[in-house]
Amino acid sequence: MIFWEMKGFSVGSTVQSHTKGIWMWCVPHPKKPNHTLVLLDTEGLGDVEKGDKTNDTHIAVLALLLSSTFVYNTMNKIDQGAIDLLHYVTELSHLLRIDTSPNLNRVDDTADFVRICPDLVWTLRDFYLDLEANGQLITADEYLENSLRPKQGPNQHLQNFNLPRLCIQKFFPVKKCFIFDLPTHQKKLAQLETLHNDDLDPKFVQQVAEFCSYVFSHSKTKTLSGGIKASGSHLENLVQTYVNAINSGNLPCMESEVLTLARIKNSVAVQKAIAHYDQEMGQKLQLPTETLQELLDLHRASEKETIEVFMKNSFKDEDQGYQKKLEMQLAAKQNDFHKRNLEASQNRCSALLQDIFHPLEENVKQGVYSKPGGHCLFIQQRDELIAKYNQEPRKGIQAEEALQKYLESKESVSVTIFQIDLALTAREKEIEGITEEFMKAEARRLMESLTQHQQMMEQRKIFHQEQVRLMERNRVYQQALQQRAMEGQLQEEVKRLKEIIQAENRKLHDKLQNLLRNDSPDDACILL
Repeated sequence: MIFWEMKGFSVGSTVQSHTKGIWMWCVPHPKKPNHTLVLLDTEGLGDVEKGDKTNDTHIAVLALLLSSTFVYNTMNKIDQGAIDLLHYVTELSHLLRIDTSPNLNRVDDTADFVRICPDLVWTLRDFYLDLEANGQLITADEYLENSLRPKQGPNQHLQNFNLPRLCIQKFFPVKKCFIFDLPTHQKKLAQLETLHNDDLDPKFVQQVAEFCSYVFSHSKTKTLSGGIKASGSHLENLVQTYVNAINSGNLPCMESEVLTLARIKNSVAVQKAIAHYDQEMGQKLQLPTETLQELLDLHRASEKETIEVFMKNSFKDEDQGYQKKLEMQLAAKQNDFHKRNLEASQNRCSALLQDIFHPLEENVKQGVYSKPGGHCLFIQQRDELIAKYNQEPRKGIQAEEALQKYLESKESVSVTIFQIDLALTAREKEIEGITEEFMKAEARRLMESLTQHQQMMEQRKIFHQEQVRLMERNRVYQQALQQRAMEGQLQEEVKRLKEIIQAENRKLHDKLQNLLRNDSPDDACILL
């Protein structure tokens, strides 16, 4: 478990272990601008209350993998017990698949190993011995080197003695040792956390200052295999990777940490690049595009920016495996946009065709074109609507195909209108031929009737003239009779004349009756 501290680490003053798991404290580096100093405080190795050596190993592994400087804090002196505790590194050598042999065959491997392994700073608290060996004063660093120096000899006892020392030297090419006197009087140690520097032993204060100065000056930036400098995001990914590996029972391999980090970083880089592509296409692409080239040009421009985003965020993609994955995803997205472009164009064109050709279809339903010459009218109006459709913008790449499919679907309607037009036109011509013959016959009949009527009118004229003459004679005769009567002529003469008149009237009446029987009723009305 890792705890985050904001004000530094607390100090325990009892026999019970105070720090549990790993505590983390991040502060701006006091001597390196734009650097963060990350301090990790782990619980002590070999806690008698736990009795769990595996847990200690896990904590040591995690701290070792995350650190660029590993501070090993022990009491009083360097003894076999302290070396044995640090010998957990030999177990790490197997878990981390690192060759424990001190002989490294290749210079490149050695250089890379030195870069990725942390420096060892061995601190000795409450140190009470004199730094002296063989009657001569030695430094703390020499004391550490003497303690870790292997002994010569072939026997198993010496091999067991040398193994932890060789492993320590193998894992920590750079080593440093600091000794610390008792910080203050033993009675004040319980309040050590609240004491000021003035309350501490001046020599101890100086020793702490030298220790801090060394750490601040010599601690290197955490470096991964291949010389990669770890950033904050790198450290976060490393913590997650190592903790997950530890919890699963498989401690991570130091040689593969860069690969693990590269996998995480490059996966995120691909996601960022795809997100950038989606954003660019979403903002700039308006479906349907007028041409396929318009879509391809926009895809290529966005693809170029997307690759740049990936390259900016990628990490050690040496075989370009993740870039190829990105390119495959971009190709899939291009195909998807092409399908969506086709679909959008088809929908746009279908809506336009339905809207523009709706009046034409309504005219067909209402039989507007079911007449002679209707097909020509249908074709004329259809061509006008086609021209209107072609003038509409943003139809997309399906414009012509959609129009042709629509016209093909209406071809049967055009054929039907054409057939009806032919039939009605033929019928009209047939009717026109019949009508012409009828009119000619009717004209002949009318001429004959007119001739007969003229003849009849001539007869009537003659009859009328004769009737007028007869009436004039009758009037003259009547006048003569009256004159004779007035002159006293004899009655016999009157009687004879009357008989003559009556006879004449009967003849005229009979003649009139015969004429009426031979003429039409209309003529009779005229005569009457």
